[in-house]
Amino acid sequence: MSLVVTGATGRLGRHVVAALSAQVPAESLAVVVRDRAKAADLSARGIHVRVADYDEPGTLRDAFEPGDRVLLISADEVGRRVPRHRNVVDAAARAGVALLAYTGVLGGPRADFLLAAEHKATERAILESKLPYTFLRNGWYHENYTEHLAPVLRDGYVLTSAGDGRLASAARADYAAAAAAVLTGEGHEGRAYELSGDAAWSFTEYAAEVGRATGRSIRCENVTPQEHLRRLAENGTPGPMSEVFVDVDGAIKRGLLSATPGHLSALIGRPTTPLSEAISAAVGRPGHLDTSGQPVS
Repeated sequence: MSLVVTGATGRLGRHVVAALSAQVPAESLAVVVRDRAKAADLSARGIHVRVADYDEPGTLRDAFEPGDRVLLISADEVGRRVPRHRNVVDAAARAGVALLAYTGVLGGPRADFLLAAEHKATERAILESKLPYTFLRNGWYHENYTEHLAPVLRDGYVLTSAGDGRLASAARADYAAAAAAVLTGEGHEGRAYELSGDAAWSFTEYAAEVGRATGRSIRCENVTPQEHLRRLAENGTPGPMSEVFVDVDGAIKRGLLSATPGHLSALIGRPTTPLSEAISAAVGRPGHLDTSGQPVS
């Protein structure tokens, strides 16, 4: 029996592996990856590397073993997640895993925005499989914003169509710690956790915090969804991606990503990372930004 992390070389996956490595021996861990070379550092630490592709069910036959406790990290390509996830769920069911945890989206079946549809379909597939499950309904990451500070600093404003809506985000490391707690703990079967930061914030507050951290004047520019789409197109953002961004802002405006039930801090046994801390870390990261706010390559 192993604790298994799929998508382990991705940004969330690496945080999960790090959290697990601090709690259990390397030989108790396994990762499922498409490219063995990208997991060379994990293999060197004694972690078992299993190579499989979500798109090729045949490669998933040996991805899981009876009794494994598995974390399915949602695939990153929007629009192709459901068939990929079904392949993983089917393979996990055939193997007889002891637990399948899945990183969904805050709100679960109540979420009505574009990105939520594939997560809801995946949760249904897991329920239909009759596998022991845990749903980790992740809210937004601080890094969704702090990793894209360069244009904010360059232009002097945060562009949004979320109005006064509030967002309860947390750090990737917080969500990873929760996933590790579920894989290593007991009593999580059949549970759906609504995971979010301890405090919700508005984009006006976000702009002010960026200004405080950088010593610059940063304003929040609230626009209509139509204007938001136009401005994103002007900046070269692909149409489908622009639609997702604006749709998410609409969900924020409707309060769908502002819930603070405390499930995340309860699972990790500490407060979630404050937004201000994440902004300060991003601004202070060596080589992250030059003096004009442009990324340094």
